[in-house]
Amino acid sequence: MSAMPPMVITAAMVGAEVTRAQTPALPITAEEIGEDAAKCREAGAAMVHIHVRTPEGKPSQDTELFRAAIRAIRSRCDVLIQVSTGGAVGMSVDERCGPLKLTGSDRPDMATLSTGTVNFGDDVFWNPRPLVRDIATRIKALGLRPEIECFDAGMVDEAYALEKEGFLAFPAHFDFVLGVGGALAARPEALDFLRGYVPAGSTWTCAAMGRHQLPFVELSAERGGNARVGIEDNIYLSKGVLAKGNYELVAEAARRAKGKGRVLATPQEARELLRLS
Repeated sequence: MSAMPPMVITAAMVGAEVTRAQTPALPITAEEIGEDAAKCREAGAAMVHIHVRTPEGKPSQDTELFRAAIRAIRSRCDVLIQVSTGGAVGMSVDERCGPLKLTGSDRPDMATLSTGTVNFGDDVFWNPRPLVRDIATRIKALGLRPEIECFDAGMVDEAYALEKEGFLAFPAHFDFVLGVGGALAARPEALDFLRGYVPAGSTWTCAAMGRHQLPFVELSAERGGNARVGIEDNIYLSKGVLAKGNYELVAEAARRAKGKGRVLATPQEARELLRLS
């Protein structure tokens, strides 16, 4: 285990699906996001993955809401900031790319790129190939490195196609999103297939849904990977016990990772491991 690289823990803080009715710990305002992000950093997160909401809690990809959240985070801590270009089901490509308009000191450190269409519970997360290439072009133009979000195995194949066409470069960073209803299940066999399928030298994170989230931190730690935890994907610290904030999930992930012999990456170490500019 000591030969493995430091483990990057990402906190997926907000999402587009979870509501305050489900958990009062969901951060909505920029100040709430900033405060929880600082606690996540203290608990062991090197990066936060953010969506934003309107004051009423409605999912949004508004540029100014992202600007406010990023400033609130950076005024409190040095955690890396990854923005979502997935947004919420039904959003147009221009809506989804709201955070990619940020430049200068408000520019994020990374952005997600989902590389295929997939069933998403009772909905469909719509990512036809022209749309994927549109978003990839915008990410590249901003000088960002994408996190390639793979909800199914074919999305890894599409990353190979994108690299061949010049939309991204290898080695890349992948996020295996496992356990979404209608997509690839959260099973160890799925994780092992995907991690062996990515291009040589690439890095990977696993984001497992619901009750699978924390156990998959341990599986990822054992396999030399990284982990994503947080209220976007799971609201419970243990069965029936709501997490008081994203920071509690990060703290538990950190405890489990260390229990497997992994050292946690700092934001600077994560920047180097993920090859961020």
